[in-house]
Amino acid sequence: MLRQFIKRLAPDPETIRKHPSLRLFQRWLHDANLWHLNRYSVSSAVFIGFLVSFLPLPMHMVTAAIIAIWWRANVPVAVSAVWLSNPVTIPVQLYLAYKTGARILHLPQHEFAFELSKQWVRSQFDTLWQPLLLGCLICGLAAAMLGWAAVRIIWRMQAIARWRARQHRRTLRK
Repeated sequence: MLRQFIKRLAPDPETIRKHPSLRLFQRWLHDANLWHLNRYSVSSAVFIGFLVSFLPLPMHMVTAAIIAIWWRANVPVAVSAVWLSNPVTIPVQLYLAYKTGARILHLPQHEFAFELSKQWVRSQFDTLWQPLLLGCLICGLAAAMLGWAAVRIIWRMQAIARWRARQHRRTLRK
């Protein structure tokens, strides 16, 4: 069930290989393991996508694709999993990450009003960067491990259910 759902949503590997922006990665994109849907490749891809989605970097999708190629995980799933962070969830993620980092570093947690301006970033950067970066790493690793474990457990449960259904059909035939 999970495999069919992912197959339905994932683009065709040949379409991705021929995309003009991916010419740089052409020789690696022909590795079949990057497109297979198995428990290892999908759970690894979810781990990569969730981890990268918490990191305060530009170009999350490109970063996730590069790591997935290097780790030989499913590229479309890794790139899709990055969308855990989106314009709606990113403020919540960054706030949670800052609070987590400040608590671990035993720093006073400053209340701040976020402004999207260079001046605000320059004035607040010195006090926010350490707890924010540490919190992003910790929250990203926590989300990645939970996503990895959830995929592995769901995949295993579905495999067991399919195996039991096959056994049940065999006993009915006898």
